[in-house]
Amino acid sequence: MKTVYKLILGLLLFVTACENDLDQVPPNIASADSLEDFTGVLNAAYFYQIGSATPMAVMGDFRADNAFMFEAPYTEFDEFDSDLPTMEDQFFGPFYTAMYRAILSTNNVIENASDGTQVGEAKFLRALSYFKLVQVFGDVTVNLSAAPVVDDTSILARQPASDVYDNVIIPDLQDAISALDTEINNGRASKLAAQALLGKVYMHRSDFANAAPQLAAVINGASAAGVSLQANFIDIFGVDNDLNSEIIFATQISSSIPDEYGFSEFWSWSGGLDTKSLMPLDADLVAAFDAVANDTLLGGDLRRAVTIDETLMASPKFPQTGGPDHDWIEIRLADVILLYAEALNENGSSAAEVLPELDAIRLRANLNPLDPTVITTQAMVRQAIQDERRLELAFEGKRWFDLVRTGTADTEMGETINSNYLLFPIPISEVLASGGTITQNPGY
Repeated sequence: MKTVYKLILGLLLFVTACENDLDQVPPNIASADSLEDFTGVLNAAYFYQIGSATPMAVMGDFRADNAFMFEAPYTEFDEFDSDLPTMEDQFFGPFYTAMYRAILSTNNVIENASDGTQVGEAKFLRALSYFKLVQVFGDVTVNLSAAPVVDDTSILARQPASDVYDNVIIPDLQDAISALDTEINNGRASKLAAQALLGKVYMHRSDFANAAPQLAAVINGASAAGVSLQANFIDIFGVDNDLNSEIIFATQISSSIPDEYGFSEFWSWSGGLDTKSLMPLDADLVAAFDAVANDTLLGGDLRRAVTIDETLMASPKFPQTGGPDHDWIEIRLADVILLYAEALNENGSSAAEVLPELDAIRLRANLNPLDPTVITTQAMVRQAIQDERRLELAFEGKRWFDLVRTGTADTEMGETINSNYLLFPIPISEVLASGGTITQNPGY
């Protein structure tokens, strides 16, 4: 049974008549200097992650080769040109707003709370929010203040992604690791989650030397924290399995707590329940499962039926039953194991050292272990890991961002993609509201 955070309604109502998403303040809360308990403010930061779930799911799978759209203008997700900003209202705008609202809430906690654990959780959530923003938009506006001076438009200028990593995301995660316990308490941020996210961040920066020890720490510390691979792949997903043993961190969702995202949710999109894409499953993902058919034990890849329905041409991974209560999985142990294997390979470990890291995941899927006498070179191991990530994590919002960080988008998508379109467009409303201080990404 999952635990849903108790939220103070006043924290969820933000002023809408504002110039940009940095100057939004909770109207029903006392000023920060008069607050003594920042639990509600921290809970708001958790809550706002919900606004990123469906946009990240659609960007991660529908932009890539796992799913596609049928109805214009949504088909722009499958085309690499300047027309994607038409999706602002449903995807980029709500995502952008939710992340900066989360950041403002975390800033309040970081600046004013005296509880070290709350500050550690806030730093994890701020790092998570900025990491999502950088993945999606590249250079972004940085606000580290609970009360930004909104009359100073210069603070809206986008900062280089590398600076956001170096000055915000990585330091925040390092602080969170120091502040938090390894034990996962009711699905909240933990030391293990911060280590996992830091390892993932280093992987996105191709800093494999720093990624490996963080990911190894998660794997080595998992058992003591009660984290383990689920015996059956199907038991990772569905509302009855929220916060199961494999989940290191998830954004918790409850239909009893309305959120600000007023469109079809991620489970609707992947399940073909939205008329804009009634049969979203890309045949390329079906072919990817077909490609491992001869490498399976009796009964085939057990992930296949969980992930794809070839009759409906959709994904049942997040079932329609209980859909509005599905948690959005941000980090799970299998993801970390696959990233660790990738880091080892990029750091020069041999195939005989790397491939056994995948055994537990493959055996759970009913696949044979990979043979290091057949898959021998670094390039072959790299491809094997990428293939495994695709099948393991399909429809979990990872695929497009994996293609971009590994530089394989052209190869896997089968076309030459202008580098401008590896990122998504900044919401036009933000560009206009800032008077042009916030600039648009090239190509849009």
